[in-house]
Amino acid sequence: MKKIIFNYIPLLLLFLSCNSLAESDLETLKIEDFNWTVNIPENFKPINKEEWNKTLTKGINAIENTFEQEVENQAVTIFTYKNGQFNNFEANWQPFDFKIDGDYLETYSGVNKMIYQTIETQMPDAKLDSVSSTQKVNGLKFQRFDISIDLPNGIKMRTIGFSRLFNKKEFTMNITSVDEKIEQKMLDAFLNSKFE
Repeated sequence: MKKIIFNYIPLLLLFLSCNSLAESDLETLKIEDFNWTVNIPENFKPINKEEWNKTLTKGINAIENTFEQEVENQAVTIFTYKNGQFNNFEANWQPFDFKIDGDYLETYSGVNKMIYQTIETQMPDAKLDSVSSTQKVNGLKFQRFDISIDLPNGIKMRTIGFSRLFNKKEFTMNITSVDEKIEQKMLDAFLNSKFE
């Protein structure tokens, strides 16, 4: 279960990202591994690898400090885009083997609990709420996990994670935001994307 946590680290990083970004044109990506076509929303810019690695390291450290366990990183980043300081659109995948990782839905549920607990531990003054559900995207059923985070300074953060297995690859799409309009653009981009 430890390696799966890595897919959800962006959900922990809303408050750790700090760079402003310039506008970019609408971009369409075709991800061959998943026969997936997605339009990146307007005014989003790719995050460079060095910056993303620093952000991931902070997230890994938060999990390791909460559970006093080492996190195994097997995730492969598909893309990471940002709009402003805290609005992030990120997709990744990692291997999933039933023989090693167990039942997918049980593992997925356990990881969500760990993510919630990590945020609760790392942000003790925040008010949290979460909901698990399923949602279809282009006819495919995805697991969905939403977390709302109300900070004492008045900032309202939200994370939405979508996951599903494609053979032996767990695909994850993460949306993090502090702006409802920008969140809706990211959500629409994913929900309107195509898996062929």
